[in-house]
Amino acid sequence: MFRRRARLTAGIASALVIAGLGLAPGSASAAGGVTATFTKTSDWGTGYEASYRIANAGTAATASWTLEFDLPATAHVTSLWEGTFTQTGNHVTVHNAGWNGVIAPGGSVLPGFDVAYTGTFVAPASCLINGGSCAGGTTPPPPPTDTTPPSVPAGLHSTATTSTSVNLAWTASTDNVGVTGYDVFKNGAMATTVAGTSTTIAGLTASTAYSFAVAARDAAGNVSARSTAVSVTTSAGGTTPPPPPPGGPRKVGYFAQWGIYGRNFTLHTLDAQAMAGKLTTINYAFENVGTDGRCFEANALGQGDAFADYQKTFDAASSVSGVADTFSQPLKGNFNQLRELKAKYPNLSVQLSIGGWTYSKFFSDAALTAASRQALVASCIDMFLKGNLPLVQGDPSGGPGSAAGIFDGIDVDWEWPGSEGNVGNVIRPQDKQNFTLLMAEFRRQLDAYGATVGKHFSLSAFLPADPAKIAAGFEVPQIFNSLDWGTVQGYDFHGAWETTTMHQANLFPVANDPSPVKFSDDLAISSYTSAGVAASKLLLGLPYYGRGWTGVGATNNGLFQSGTAATGTWEAGIEDYKVLKNRAGTRFRDTAAGSLWLYDGTNWWSYDDPTVIAQKTAYVKTKGLGGVMVWELDGDDGSLTTAVDTGLR
Repeated sequence: MFRRRARLTAGIASALVIAGLGLAPGSASAAGGVTATFTKTSDWGTGYEASYRIANAGTAATASWTLEFDLPATAHVTSLWEGTFTQTGNHVTVHNAGWNGVIAPGGSVLPGFDVAYTGTFVAPASCLINGGSCAGGTTPPPPPTDTTPPSVPAGLHSTATTSTSVNLAWTASTDNVGVTGYDVFKNGAMATTVAGTSTTIAGLTASTAYSFAVAARDAAGNVSARSTAVSVTTSAGGTTPPPPPPGGPRKVGYFAQWGIYGRNFTLHTLDAQAMAGKLTTINYAFENVGTDGRCFEANALGQGDAFADYQKTFDAASSVSGVADTFSQPLKGNFNQLRELKAKYPNLSVQLSIGGWTYSKFFSDAALTAASRQALVASCIDMFLKGNLPLVQGDPSGGPGSAAGIFDGIDVDWEWPGSEGNVGNVIRPQDKQNFTLLMAEFRRQLDAYGATVGKHFSLSAFLPADPAKIAAGFEVPQIFNSLDWGTVQGYDFHGAWETTTMHQANLFPVANDPSPVKFSDDLAISSYTSAGVAASKLLLGLPYYGRGWTGVGATNNGLFQSGTAATGTWEAGIEDYKVLKNRAGTRFRDTAAGSLWLYDGTNWWSYDDPTVIAQKTAYVKTKGLGGVMVWELDGDDGSLTTAVDTGLR
């Protein structure tokens, strides 16, 4: 078992000081200039979490800030957020992130960090801000010309409560330039600052009423009036089941770019099989991150498929609208079919999914610095949300605004930060912290662009089931300050890369499982909820395919027996549900584990059918989860999607 500390959000320093967990704030009451005040928010004996509140006590806004301090020789910074840092010896230098360098008069920012130490705690010393004393730094440059504050955040509400925490969410504000963050207040005092439109306030007392409000701020430091306050009472103990998301549970399905080829699975097929109207969201998979750390389009094997995306012409019989494409139209391919599908189903949203197993190679490079993160996100938004597609290899489709309005958000599928994924992927230890910062940058730019067009753009991420990969690459629950939801991998627990048959997507642990780690959907979900993630922000992943072995002996009906990869239509050891449902053999169910397998005397397959889906959707409702995600839609003939829709009603 892995013991993971659920790190509290840095912005709740004031609440923790009141609770007696922090140091008393240092003096920062200079008449002018910039000040920096240190607060320790928690300490676990071998390390601590702390923050510096950098405040502008002057009369003009800052353009940037640099914080410096010295640690004891036995201590070092392990992670930092709301900025970038370097440590030389015991001297730490912190620079502002790309979005929080401007601090308006009377405003503040709150970079937080973790420090590992040996011996006893010693506070940082020799603090400098912009080269001057942290008790009163240098005079800031002239103020910016923007003096218009963002609109007041609306719709503040609680999405879940426990005896010690409250999850909050609200509607994004708008601004003439762009909203950069939100200040959240508890009982009138600042509790935290976040980039997205949700947060978790922890460190609370059971059975106690708290008043919360939120204000928006922009890049110039203008701050809106506070929202209407909402009163929330913590529970007496345990967790209050969260309400479902607006409109009911989410039903998210991945449409694979390449499915239009050998499988001949088009968006017209999706519609014809009555699947489109039973989904809330389609994730279009996948777009790539280039060696320069940016989104791009190309027609190159293993790099990109602009032809499938927006160059392929569909005839009338294979078009959602029933109208054939013409070669010269501004947009063709899957993107145009998505546009037609959304016109037919106005409540259907579409996200652009970036990465995947094959296209995660350069995520680590793209997420490495504030500048590289900004460049990646800006490129993805420009190309796919603003729709400025490049003209590729002489095809007339594409151009400025050609794909505008198709995608309603971004899905990030980095497999995996901080741990092994596809062969050749770039991996760094700091991927874990950089993933959090990348999500915050996506949230910031999505909100800023959304403010200009009056729309909230969603952000989701594909998350692993393996506790080791979670620990190596994800700061839970901090990443959910930026995400609208996370889709948890509920499959690929086992497969023909192993030599022993085992279920690939069991809901609960399997009796007598000989595996070193007893994977299950319940373990995967619990790994996130136990770390403080609201259940309503988690979607359980379901497979529309099975994994199989051949040469399997009859003992235990083939379960836990040796074998090699079975023959699959597209890949050894894998087969679509729509094929497996018609295979001969005997089907066995383990209702306690929530699993099914097919055995014909030599071939053994683990897969989900409508009965298993019914058990899993019942679990989703019982646990108060946000819904389900399915990979991938072309493996279905419509019956699994119908089971999902029926089960979540």
